[in-house]
Amino acid sequence: MLKTAAKAGGLADRFRRVRATSAELAGGLSPEDQVVQSMPDASPVKWHLAHTTWFFETFLLIPNLPGYRPFDPAFGYLFNSYYETVGARHPRPRRGLVTRPGVAEVAAYRDHVDAAMLTLLERGDAERLAPLVTLGLSHEEQHQELILMDLLHLFSGNPIAPSYRPYRPALRGAAHEGRWIAVDGGIVAVGHEGEGFAFDNEGPRHEVLLRPFRLFSRLVTNGEWRAFIEDGGYRNPALWLSDGWATVNAEGWEAPAYWRRGEDGGWREFTLLGEHPLDEDAPVCHVGFYEADAFARWAGKRLPTEAEWETAATGLSPTGNTLGSGLLRPVAAAAGDGLVQMFGDCWEWTASAYSGYPGFRPAAGAVGEYNGKFMANQYVLRGGCCATPDGHARATYRNFFYPHQRWMFSGVRLAEDA
Repeated sequence: MLKTAAKAGGLADRFRRVRATSAELAGGLSPEDQVVQSMPDASPVKWHLAHTTWFFETFLLIPNLPGYRPFDPAFGYLFNSYYETVGARHPRPRRGLVTRPGVAEVAAYRDHVDAAMLTLLERGDAERLAPLVTLGLSHEEQHQELILMDLLHLFSGNPIAPSYRPYRPALRGAAHEGRWIAVDGGIVAVGHEGEGFAFDNEGPRHEVLLRPFRLFSRLVTNGEWRAFIEDGGYRNPALWLSDGWATVNAEGWEAPAYWRRGEDGGWREFTLLGEHPLDEDAPVCHVGFYEADAFARWAGKRLPTEAEWETAATGLSPTGNTLGSGLLRPVAAAAGDGLVQMFGDCWEWTASAYSGYPGFRPAAGAVGEYNGKFMANQYVLRGGCCATPDGHARATYRNFFYPHQRWMFSGVRLAEDA
């Protein structure tokens, strides 16, 4: 009984912290800031706050708390994301048209669900519900990162170039020139195993045969990317995959997302702190897989596979960011002989297509739609970024995006055969 009570108390405390962090990220935003949808891939802040609340209401409260009454039955349609087995939902590209409910009503919705969830966690069956509650909290933390990604894209379209707030310093420049780090090949085990939370797509753990390879010790910098641009990188079809070259021409790409020409002709970068002169030593950020692959080809190198990346990262200690205070601290690239910037600066593109590991089976029921249904036509990224919450930046974590997408905090680390 004491162990169960302690577990319930710890879970309740974490629930309060995660929910408070989401609200804190929206603090200082106007209602107008929270309702606009800047593109179909992004969502309004208000929608993120409501959707993460819907998750707890739908998967935990309605099935498990006797007498619970949903805050508003219409919210199930408005704030379902992609769970087909739960029911119909509002189309994703039209989330910005949902001006009502307003910000205040969404806040009341969160309060209603929070109170019911804390009642549920105090009923004595926290141990049974802990896996699903933990998934819900990790899901909300993912949306905290999405809030920052989506806000950056939203504000980048505003002619007055607004600043969100000083949520972090600019990504820190590399403290050394960098060198190639050799990694032995052989039969290695990758994937999550054992204690601790992991998303279903991180397992099962399995063996992979790797040839010896080398990773560059740090991420590609803005200055190195500028050299790629000046050498005609965005104008040379020989460097690009066919779909990538088609995207370059269709979208008119000539630089990473959020790079802009200043009045003096030099490059500037739009960030959540507003627009600033480009830091040549900082890691290049907001590039898609097509760009990462083209840069690697231009450099005479390649992107690492996700198994190579995980093998090299295993044993390194991620330095957590601090979302709770609203200040996200990227990991500095300290001088040294080993790999740096592996966790917490930019998500790193790999050459691996996103698919299930051998033996992967989605969970039964609606939560099985969480990851498995997206295992097609996307590429894996590793390592976390400056907006990734504590506990998510781990060696086995698999993020995934379509190759043309670049509004996330994504960068590049080069690899080569030994």
